[in-house]
Amino acid sequence: MKSLYRPVLAVLCVLLTGGALAAEPDTLVLERTIPLGNASGRIDHLTVDLVRQRLFVAELGNDSVGVVDLKEGRLLKTLTGLSEPQGVGYVAPTDELYVANGGDGTVRIYGGDDLSFRGQIRLGEDADNVRVTEEPARVLVGYGSGALAVIDPRKRALIADIKFKGHPEGFQIVPGTDHVIVNVPDAQGMAVLDLKSARQATFWPLHDLRDNYPMAVGETAVDVWLATRSPARLLAMNATTGARTTLLDSCGDADDVFTDSKRHRIYVSCGSGFIDVWERQDATYRRVAHQATPSGARTSLFVPSLDRLYLAVRATPGKPAAIWIYRLQ
Repeated sequence: MKSLYRPVLAVLCVLLTGGALAAEPDTLVLERTIPLGNASGRIDHLTVDLVRQRLFVAELGNDSVGVVDLKEGRLLKTLTGLSEPQGVGYVAPTDELYVANGGDGTVRIYGGDDLSFRGQIRLGEDADNVRVTEEPARVLVGYGSGALAVIDPRKRALIADIKFKGHPEGFQIVPGTDHVIVNVPDAQGMAVLDLKSARQATFWPLHDLRDNYPMAVGETAVDVWLATRSPARLLAMNATTGARTTLLDSCGDADDVFTDSKRHRIYVSCGSGFIDVWERQDATYRRVAHQATPSGARTSLFVPSLDRLYLAVRATPGKPAAIWIYRLQ
């Protein structure tokens, strides 16, 4: 008799959730939440020190960076006195944290062991996203009305400054190449930069899509994935030619996207109050979760080696800001 009720229960679930697609069993499991103390306002990007299992949280609206001990599940320390921190990047070879400040255009450097201030590099206005390369170790910072700074962390010095038109948002280094692909929503497209020549190689227009902010490298580095906000779409583009290979619907106000090669999935976190999970099945993708989250919680970090997705949730009346930790099965 129980099997007769299953179709009815499925229909009722869809009706009660307004048609929203719930997560399949074990797709996303909220494991725990870690409060961020008195942090208020908007939260921006995240990065991680894997050896110490520390999560760094750019608390833009609070002019601070929260340091979360993931092993103990608590806020370890708050770095204060910053100026609208937006991007954060941990450099393992030098054991240092780089923080890009949108308010004063500086990149401030902190020791990974004692979190002491080590120095700063002044770039210009609106220092934003940060990425770290491995060999050779470089810190890339997007800033201003169109520039990508290349920093040598061993010298703590700016060694190149690549110019283009429009403020850079999310960007990725194409593995095995000297190319960096940068989302430039002001120009409604993507600038392809050559690190070797320190120049723009080409530009890929998006035409019918606008507000392209987050970006991720595909499973095999053949594609890059990016999410747009107007309209809300998730698309893959060939990392060499810029040709579109996949176009999917997305949750609204996307700010981070990640690929999971282990499970052949893509995670998109959105300020509209959802995390979308897409899974590759043969030659197509199927949305396997449309997980409800607090509205405005659009910044996240997927850490493959820990099998966790970390979501930054800003403070609301009566509830402190927190990191929500999702376990991935």
